[in-house]
Amino acid sequence: MILAVRADKPTAELYLLSGKGCVIHKDTWVADRQLGHDLLVRIQNFVHSSGVKTEELGGIVVYSGSGSFTGLRISTTVANAMAYSLGIKVAVSSGVDWLNRAGADLRQAKLGVYQAPTYERPPNIS
Repeated sequence: MILAVRADKPTAELYLLSGKGCVIHKDTWVADRQLGHDLLVRIQNFVHSSGVKTEELGGIVVYSGSGSFTGLRISTTVANAMAYSLGIKVAVSSGVDWLNRAGADLRQAKLGVYQAPTYERPPNIS
């Protein structure tokens, strides 16, 4: 099973994919400014409601941008932390067909190599 996370806009998305990349379960919600507070709990509830234990995940793919600086940073950090704690691979994917490429991107990822989002321009931090 592969967990896929997208949080580049106010609506966040979680997907559970089969090893072949087929969507088994999906959840979307308006995360807006609560993403940092809610994401990990949402993932845990999402995975368990699918009848899967987090220990059964074979990898995590996170949407890497472009998009909201904060949303990308939070989702990538959570994905990296989960991958580290579960001893699984994490990969990034982007573009319109990111979810279709998630399985291939994960197969190319290396265990113990963690990811960073792509912002397409320097962050606008005041």
